[in-house]
This record gives sequence, C-alpha cells and structure tokens, in this order.
Amino acid sequence: MAWFSLVLAGLFEMFGVAMINKLHKDRNWKSLALLVLGFGASFIFLSHAMETLPMGTAYAVWTGIGASGGAILGMLLYGESKDWKRIVFIAMVLGAAIGLKIVS
Repeated sequence: MAWFSLVLAGLFEMFGVAMINKLHKDRNWKSLALLVLGFGASFIFLSHAMETLPMGTAYAVWTGIGASGGAILGMLLYGESKDWKRIVFIAMVLGAAIGLKIVS
C-alpha cells in the first residue's frame, strides 16, 4: 500500500507541476486552487508512504516521478523538445526509481 501511495503522490506532483504552467498562463483562482490541491494531495500521499518506506527511497522515487512526469507532460502538452537525448535521460531517472523499488 505504501508503494501505491507513493505512485499517487508522484502523479499528484505531476499534476501540480502542470498547474504551475497553467497558472503562469491563466492567472486565475481556479488554476491556483488546482495547484494547491495537487501539491497538497502529493504531500499527503508522500507522508503516508513514508510511514513504511525509508525517507531517502520515498523521496527519490517521488521526485523522480514528478520530474520525469513533468518533462513528459511538457513534451506532450506544451510543445517542448522531444529530442532523443531528453528521452534517454528521462528513462534513466525512471530506471533509477524502479531500481530503488527493487532494492528496498
């Protein structure tokens, strides 16, 4: 259950990052509320995961999901570069997160 909570935390982190971009473009209360909701839910699920998982592992996986997911969202939704080198490094971040899961 802790790993499920950690993945949810990472997904909400991705949502929060997307809402930062939306807030930057729209500057309205709805975007701000969604940003706060996304990061708030992310921290709640991260906190739940850290009751069981080691802090270092949980934090590394959480940031890995958020960072790589944010980069992928940028490529898919906001026209950021889809250069193969970016994809390789995103895969490396995700691979490191999976590796931490395997050894934990």
